[in-house]
Amino acid sequence: MDGKVPKELGLIAGRGVYPLLLAESALKQGVERICVTAFHKETDPSIKCFASEISWVHVGQLGHMLDSMHKSGIEHAVMAGQITPTSLFRARPDVKMFEVLKRLKTRNAETIFGAVGDELRNIGIHLIPASAFMEDHMPGAGLLSKRSPTESEQQDIELGLEVARATSGLDIGQTVVIKEGTILAVEAFEGTDVAITRAGKLGGEGIVVVKVAKRGHDMRFDIPVIGMRTMKTLAKAKATAIAVEAGRCILLEREQVIDRINRMNMAMLAVDTEKVFENV
Repeated sequence: MDGKVPKELGLIAGRGVYPLLLAESALKQGVERICVTAFHKETDPSIKCFASEISWVHVGQLGHMLDSMHKSGIEHAVMAGQITPTSLFRARPDVKMFEVLKRLKTRNAETIFGAVGDELRNIGIHLIPASAFMEDHMPGAGLLSKRSPTESEQQDIELGLEVARATSGLDIGQTVVIKEGTILAVEAFEGTDVAITRAGKLGGEGIVVVKVAKRGHDMRFDIPVIGMRTMKTLAKAKATAIAVEAGRCILLEREQVIDRINRMNMAMLAVDTEKVFENV
């Protein structure tokens, strides 16, 4: 983690392995006490292995979450792991969450979690970037797989980056899927894996996936993430290449991900997007 490592940390833990890896890394880097807020039907129960204390809440129970975190006495917190997108609509918000949602003109992951971050600040808790403690999981620019992209795949990657540049000011997803110069899917609210699946059904074998963060993206939450679940989706969709953004994407279980990429004979790049987005 850049800067001074806090001795105590609040962890708002969504689904998947990401919160587990972050908690493990935080402890290795000097955090002594982790107070976890976990969500029923979302958070992996294994998170208790890293928690000094844990509070289980339902999605939408913002008041309960804020009370619990305030009582813990922590001053720094991090959000790690997604909440199933449909849960944000199916949840029954408590009074506090209803007040927050009522103020939002646009409701998506960034605006909702940004508002939650504001509520945390109001009770004296500083929300730090979701990438904190995860530096070893964020690849620098370069080829990550044994196989380089073919000329056609490279062209599709460049097209995907151009589409991402054009849409980077819009509040939509982070993933673009292309095949032979045709845009098959742009991620919407459904998430990366569903977008890839949708594109695979349309294009069949040979799709190319590009995943980046939009410009001005709030890195405190919803940072682009690739893990083994996405590898399974790529395999099922018969994708042949994937490009992620260097320094702004987390590879969960990095060694396993790259090993799976190589066994599928896929090409994987981490791309420096500064020049691509310099005018955005």
